[in-house]
Amino acid sequence: MTQSLYGRMYLVAYDTDTGALYDRTRAGFLLRVAVLAELAGLGRVVDAAGQVAVADSRPTGDPVLDPVLRRAGAHRRTWKAWVRADRKETLGAVEDRLAELGLVTVRERAAGFARSARREVTVHDAAAVRALQGGLAALLRGDGPAGPDEAVLLALASAGGARHVVPRADARAEAGRIDALTGRLDDIAPSLGRAVRGLGTTLVAAQGGMGGG
Repeated sequence: MTQSLYGRMYLVAYDTDTGALYDRTRAGFLLRVAVLAELAGLGRVVDAAGQVAVADSRPTGDPVLDPVLRRAGAHRRTWKAWVRADRKETLGAVEDRLAELGLVTVRERAAGFARSARREVTVHDAAAVRALQGGLAALLRGDGPAGPDEAVLLALASAGGARHVVPRADARAEAGRIDALTGRLDDIAPSLGRAVRGLGTTLVAAQGGMGGG
């Protein structure tokens, strides 16, 4: 199992019943947040009056994190803007990285399928993916304290409407706990927490033709 936050976010977004991401557009947004949160956790980026500022530009050596770090160093934007930016590229980069690690197989689809997902991604250990998702679901229901990464994963699964991990009934029943978990993002970068709280509106706009992916 990958140790990167973005890698685990991908696996959380993967629906083993259908053998695909629960929603590629939404997953792209969730992965962008995970990458930004991971960079912030490493001390590479910080919140500067609502914008992403690079505090340490040295490469991390990670093929997914470093391109985002370089772009953040070249352009000053808000956290919300960076969540929206380059999400298709990040999604593809994460899939390629997981394939390199031997966790998934990626197969390109023929051009004739242009109106649907152009990639087929198969996880190699579906049981491990289900265990990861099940552990998060148990934490949401109060089965022990959630660590920083688990808090981010649960907050994003809920905000992104990943119902195979956070069913609607759990989202309603555990609304207070979800808000507290989202608050852990505030500790990393206050503006990132706000971006996640507004993610539902962003996703609706994206899938309605306003910048969708």
